[in-house]
Amino acid sequence: MRRDDRDEPFDDLFREIERMMNEMMNSTNANMDFDSTRDPDSGFGMDTHVDIHETDEEIRVVADLPGVEKDNIDLECDGKTLTISAESEHRQYDERVSLPTRVNEHTAAATYNNGVLEVVFDRAESSSDISLE
Repeated sequence: MRRDDRDEPFDDLFREIERMMNEMMNSTNANMDFDSTRDPDSGFGMDTHVDIHETDEEIRVVADLPGVEKDNIDLECDGKTLTISAESEHRQYDERVSLPTRVNEHTAAATYNNGVLEVVFDRAESSSDISLE
């Protein structure tokens, strides 16, 4: 079959890569969607990645914020959700990260080094049982 000159030679390859990325991203986080038509200025984009690591003692959130100065990062947590707001010369980042379990937001420790933000929380204490008398 003769290929039409109007076809891009890599269209099939790019569609397959996008399909695989969607599968991979949807299996790790249902709220994330790899979409090549996404506006890069609309918040966290394709060059930004957020990971959540969980242990018995703590929750660790790691986010890529390329090109952002430390002073331009604002973090807020209500115990269930971490809100990351940051801006650089070229874009603004606003992300709400749902934490896998309740955390003690008062124990938060954050570091920012070479474009990588890391926030560590202690898990919140389980509520105590209430005995009836």
